[in-house]
Amino acid sequence: MPPIDFDDVGDAIREDRPLRPAEAYRVQFAQDNLDFRALMIPDPIPVGSQILEAVGLEPGRGYSLFAILPSGDFEDVRLSEPFDLRGKGTEQFVAFLTDRDFKFEVNDDELRWGKPAISGHVLEQLAKPGPGEGVYLQIRGGTDRLIAATELVDLNEPGIERFYVAPLPPTEIEIIVNTRARTVPKPEVTFEQIVELAFPGPHDANVVFSMTYRKAASAPHSGELGAGGNVEVKKGTIFNVTRTVQS
Repeated sequence: MPPIDFDDVGDAIREDRPLRPAEAYRVQFAQDNLDFRALMIPDPIPVGSQILEAVGLEPGRGYSLFAILPSGDFEDVRLSEPFDLRGKGTEQFVAFLTDRDFKFEVNDDELRWGKPAISGHVLEQLAKPGPGEGVYLQIRGGTDRLIAATELVDLNEPGIERFYVAPLPPTEIEIIVNTRARTVPKPEVTFEQIVELAFPGPHDANVVFSMTYRKAASAPHSGELGAGGNVEVKKGTIFNVTRTVQS
């Protein structure tokens, strides 16, 4: 049997081109979460029920279907109305078996979810925090809370939950410098930082430092570190710093 001639909706979006005529059109589909998988649809302008039927779900069982727009917003896809894949810039669809939607906000954008709870992992996918950032839940009248990836947040509480991206709280990592415990505020440390921990204060111009390390987080896990260099540490990383006075 010859392979199906299909066009990938995501490829068309990324290549900024129109969909070409084909036997099928590939989109991304998820059910009750954001773990997407490829789905073939025979029509570039399907109704919502066609999308559900293509994945083997019965539209009459009460599914809610959403398209995730380029902005990250969820758009309701009604089961009896057409959704034009050619003009929306959308390739991702998610379905929920539920009788209501739960509203919440991520970075001031209002979204809807088909379940009464949402995981921190899904919130990270929606909020897209950068390096050194996390997703926080706004606590009315209290201290906002960092949401862990494995945590489930109840969306059924009174009011609309509001989530936002902000820098992660500072963490201190304990390392060993010349047999003494020292703490650093972030995983990446420089040669100069370790020298200051080993031999604090100003130094004469004829003083030279040499340094070795082991049990580092980054590869190689052991070696020598020179001036201007850096290494990623973890709890228990060991540094040995020696000071030599040149004549």
